[in-house]
Amino acid sequence: MVDIKIIPVSEFKRINSANIDKYAKCSFMADMSRANTIASVKQAGSGHLGSSFSAMDIVTWLYYEEMNTVEVGIEHPNRDVYFSSKGHDVPGQYSVLFSLGILPLEKFARLRRLGGTYGHPDITIPGIEANTGSLGMGISKGKGFAFAKRLRGHTGRVFVMTGDGELQEGQIYESLQTAVNQNLNNLIVIVDHNKLQSDKPVAEISNLGDLESKFRSFGWHVTRCDGHDFRQLESAFSKLRGVEDRPKLIIADTIKGRGISFMEAPAALRDGNGYYRWHAGAPDDDSFRAGYDELIARVNSTLTEFGLEPLRLDEYPTDPKGPSSVSNEFVVDAYGETLAELAAGRPDVVVLGADLTADCRLRKFEKNYPDRFIENGIAEQDMVSMAGALALSGLLPVVNTFASFLSARANEQIYNNACEQTRIIYANHYAGLVPAGPGQSHQSIRDISLLGALPNFVLIQPCNAAEMRMALRYAIDQCTENCGLRINIGPSPRLIELPSEYRLVEGVGVPLTTGDDAVLFAYGPVMLNEALLAAELLEKKDLGLKVVNMPWLNRADRQWLKATIGSCKTIYVLEDHAPMGGLGDMVLNKMSEEGLLAKASLVKFAVEGYPACGTPAEALNFHGLDGTSLASRIFEKQASASVVPNSF
Repeated sequence: MVDIKIIPVSEFKRINSANIDKYAKCSFMADMSRANTIASVKQAGSGHLGSSFSAMDIVTWLYYEEMNTVEVGIEHPNRDVYFSSKGHDVPGQYSVLFSLGILPLEKFARLRRLGGTYGHPDITIPGIEANTGSLGMGISKGKGFAFAKRLRGHTGRVFVMTGDGELQEGQIYESLQTAVNQNLNNLIVIVDHNKLQSDKPVAEISNLGDLESKFRSFGWHVTRCDGHDFRQLESAFSKLRGVEDRPKLIIADTIKGRGISFMEAPAALRDGNGYYRWHAGAPDDDSFRAGYDELIARVNSTLTEFGLEPLRLDEYPTDPKGPSSVSNEFVVDAYGETLAELAAGRPDVVVLGADLTADCRLRKFEKNYPDRFIENGIAEQDMVSMAGALALSGLLPVVNTFASFLSARANEQIYNNACEQTRIIYANHYAGLVPAGPGQSHQSIRDISLLGALPNFVLIQPCNAAEMRMALRYAIDQCTENCGLRINIGPSPRLIELPSEYRLVEGVGVPLTTGDDAVLFAYGPVMLNEALLAAELLEKKDLGLKVVNMPWLNRADRQWLKATIGSCKTIYVLEDHAPMGGLGDMVLNKMSEEGLLAKASLVKFAVEGYPACGTPAEALNFHGLDGTSLASRIFEKQASASVVPNSF
C-alpha cells in the first residue's frame, strides 16, 4: 500500500490567516482539500474523485467566503444551508468541512467505514444537511428548507448543488416549475456543469440544449460563470443578492477532475477511449502518487511565491479494512458476456441502460449491437416505460440499472408494464447489503418485496457465474413471465461450487452441504459465503447444518421444499434483504401451506433496520450476518431447543 499523507487542520488555519488576498486563499484551500480528498478515497478503496474535484472550487468559495454557516454555527436557525443533490461529490465536501474543523479527523479519515463517513451524504455526519445520492431529489428538498425558513421567520439562504447529468431526472423539472409558484426566493441552485456523467459526455447521452433558456422558461433568474474562477464566482453570487422576486440559479461551467492534469477532461476521455475513468473508484498506487504529488507541488510552489512555508503533512490515520476474502469471480461479468452471446440468436432482444453501462457490464452488447442498445441516461422511470412499449411491440427488453433505483423509483412503471401481460427482463444490479461503502441510497434491501409480489414476476439471484449464465438463458429463452435478475456487483467472497449435475429448475434449489440438525436457505454469493462459513464452524461443534442455495426468491416447488426440510425442527433463512417480504416470507408461506409449521419453526436472519455503511466485513458483522455471528446464533437457537449442549 502506498504511503498516504493528510494535510492537518492547523495548516488550513495557518494559510487562511496569512496576509494574502481571498482569491489566493481559496485557491490554496481548494487544492489542499483536493489532496485530502484523493487521500481519503485512496484509503477507502473507492469514492468519486471527478465530481468532487469539479465542484471543489464552488464548495470552497461557499464555505469560506459566501455563506454565514461557519460564522453563526452549523446549528443556528438563521444559517445559510448548503447540500449537494448529486451526492457523488461528498468526499470533496467532507474535505472542506474537515478543513474548517466541522468534521473531526476520526470521522473524516474513515471514509466508507463503519463509524466514519458515508459514500454519499448522510445527515449523521456533521455539516451534512440532507441525505442524497439517489439523484433528482435535491431541489425539492431545497424547496422544503426554503419554505421552512420563511414559515418560521428565519433568515439565511438555501444553496443546492446539482450535477448536469442529474438534470435528466424528471423530478428536477417538477421542482423547477413549482419553486417559482411557491415564491421560494431564498433558494439558489448551482449546476456543476462539467459536461460528463458516469459513462460518457452528457451531450452523447441526453443533450441538455440551451440550459439558460430552459431554466428561464420556468421563471428562474439565471446567471452563468466559470466555476473555477473565484472572481467570477464572487461576481455571480453578488449579483444574485439583488434578485429578491424569484428563485435563482447559477450555471457553473466546470471541468470534471479539475486540479489533477490527467484526471481532467478532455484528456481523461481520450485516455479512456471515450469513457471517463475517474468517475468512481480509487486510483491505483501510481496514479494516486502522481495526482497527490501534483497537488502538493502546486500548493508549495505558490506558497513559496507568497513567502510562506511549505505544507506540513501528517501520516494518514491507519484504518485497517479487516478480514475480507474475495475471489476473482464477478457474477456481473458473466451476465454481460452471456447477454451479448445470447443476443446473437435473439434479434428481438433490446437492452436499455441508465448511465451505468460499465457497472452493469453492457459495453460488449453496446459495441456488438449498437442499434439494439438504448442509453436512457439518468431517467429510470422513462427507461422502464419505454421498455413497456418495446414489449408491446413484440420485442424483449432487458432493463439495467442499480436495484435501489430500478425497483423503487420505477416501481409504478414496472407494475404498469406487468399489468399489460407482456414480458420484460429487469436486471437489478448492485443488489443487497454489500458493497456497503456508498451508503443507504445504494444498498438495495427491499427490492424482493417490491417486485416479488407481482403475480407474473419471477425473481432469481444467481450464486456464481455458472448459475448466472443459466439464469439469463432461462429469462430470455424459457420464462414466459416478467423476470427479475438480482445481481451482485462486487467480487464474490469465494467461488460457490455447485454439483456438476446441477441444472436450473424453477422453484428448486440445491444443497451445498450435508447436515441433519438444521437447514439454512440462502442465496447470492455474499450470503452463501457466510452460510458456508457458519456451517464449517458448526461442524467443529458436531452440529450438521445443511446449507441450501435457493436462487428462486418468490417461487418454490412444494415437494422439493418438503424433501429438503426433511425432519429438521428448525429452518433458517439468511436474507440479503430486509426481514419483510424476502425469501424467508416465501418459505414461511409454503411451509404453512404444507402444514410443516406444526413440526418445525422458521427463523429469519436479515438486514434489520437501515443498512450499515462500511467494508463488507464491517457491515455483515454489524447486522450479525457474518459467518461467525451466524454460527453463534444458530448454535444458541439449537441449544435452546435442547438439540446441542449450551456452549459455543
